[in-house]
Amino acid sequence: MAVNVGNDQLKTDEMIINMGPQHPATHGVLRLLLTLDGEMVRNVEPVIGHLHRAQEWQGQNRTWFQYQALIDRVDYLSGMFTSWALARAAEHIEGIKISPRAEYLRVMVSEMNRITSHLLWLGTYLIDLGAMFGFPFYPFREREKLLDLLEAVAGQRMMFNYIRIGGVQCNPPLGWFDKLKRFTEEFPDRVDEYEAIVTENPIFLKRTKGIGRLSKSVAMDYGVTGPTLRASGVNLDLRRTKPYSVYDQLKFEVPVLEGDGDTWARYTCRIREMRESNKIIKQCIEKIPGGTTEEIRKLGDEANKDENLKLMAKKQNSGLRVKAGEGFAAVESPRGTLGCYIISNGSDKAYRFKWRNPSFSNLSVLPELLVGHPIADIMAIFGSIDVILPDVDR
Repeated sequence: MAVNVGNDQLKTDEMIINMGPQHPATHGVLRLLLTLDGEMVRNVEPVIGHLHRAQEWQGQNRTWFQYQALIDRVDYLSGMFTSWALARAAEHIEGIKISPRAEYLRVMVSEMNRITSHLLWLGTYLIDLGAMFGFPFYPFREREKLLDLLEAVAGQRMMFNYIRIGGVQCNPPLGWFDKLKRFTEEFPDRVDEYEAIVTENPIFLKRTKGIGRLSKSVAMDYGVTGPTLRASGVNLDLRRTKPYSVYDQLKFEVPVLEGDGDTWARYTCRIREMRESNKIIKQCIEKIPGGTTEEIRKLGDEANKDENLKLMAKKQNSGLRVKAGEGFAAVESPRGTLGCYIISNGSDKAYRFKWRNPSFSNLSVLPELLVGHPIADIMAIFGSIDVILPDVDR
C-alpha cells in the first residue's frame, strides 16, 4: 500500500503476525494468523486444533452411562443442550416417548441455560470492547441467580448431566418453582438496565454499527446458524422451523433482523432472545403437568402411577443400553444448530458418534468478516459470533 506524506510516497509491506493462541480475547486457545497491510487486515487464517476434547472418540469408548456425564463438557456454557441432543438421538433409536412433565422440565432448564450463556457472552463482550467500568459484571448478577437454581436441580453449576436418555434426572427441590417465577418477573427490568447502559451508548455504537457485516448468502454458504444467522435476516430456528419437545405448545417470537447483519445486530438479536427465553420459562411454570414439586408430593402414589408425570422412561444404571439402529437429532443451542448422529449396535457403547457443533461453522466465516477492517475491529467482530473453542475442536 502506498501512502503520500508531503511530496514523498511511502510504501508499506505486508506483515504476518499471530494473534493467539494465548490471547485472552480469543476466549480459548484459538490462533489467528493475520496478514496485515499497515493496520488493515488483508487475510485471516484461523488455526484450530489446540483444544481437542475427543468428543466423538470418547462416545465410542465409554459406556452410554459414562458418556452422558462427559458430553456437557464440550460447549461448557450450554451443557443442557449437548445432553439434550444426545438424549433425543438415542430416544429416536429406542422409540421412547418422553412424559410431558419431563419435556417441560427439559425446556425450562435449557432456556435457563440459554440465558446464562448469553449473559456471560454479554459481559465478556463488553470487556473485549474495553468497557472496564463495571458494567460487564451486571449480567453476572442475574447469571448467578440462574446458576444457583440450576445447581439446586442438577447438583452442579456447569456440567449438569440433568437431561438423561429417557427423561430428566429428578424433580426440582421444594421452593424451586417459586424462586424461578420471581426471577422471571424481575429479569425484564434487568435487561432494560443492560440496554439503558449499552444499546445507545455512542462508543458502543461506534465500535459495532456497520462493523463486520455478514450477508445472508455468505452466512448460508458457510453453514452459520443461531443468532449470528438470524441477525443477517435468515429466519432459521429449530424451535419454530422444526419444532421438538413442547415448543409448538408455547408462544414466543424468534428475533430476526433485516439486512446484512453487523456486529450491533448480533448483539441486539441475543438481547431479544433472552427476553423470549424468559417468556418461555414463565409459560412452562404455568403449564407443566403436575405443577410445582410441592403439588406433586401432595399427589403421592397417584403421581407415580400417572404416565404424564413420570420423569424417566429408561432405567439409569451402569448397564444402560440403546438398541441397535441409527438416530439423528438436533436442538437449537445458544450458538445455533447442535446435531448428534448415533449408530448403535445394541451394546453398552455406541458404535459411532458424529456431532454437528455450531461454533465450528460459525468460526469458519470469520475471514469473510475481518478482511478489510483495521486490526482494532478484530475483537469486536470475533466476539460478536460467540464461539466456544472446545465446541470448535470437539
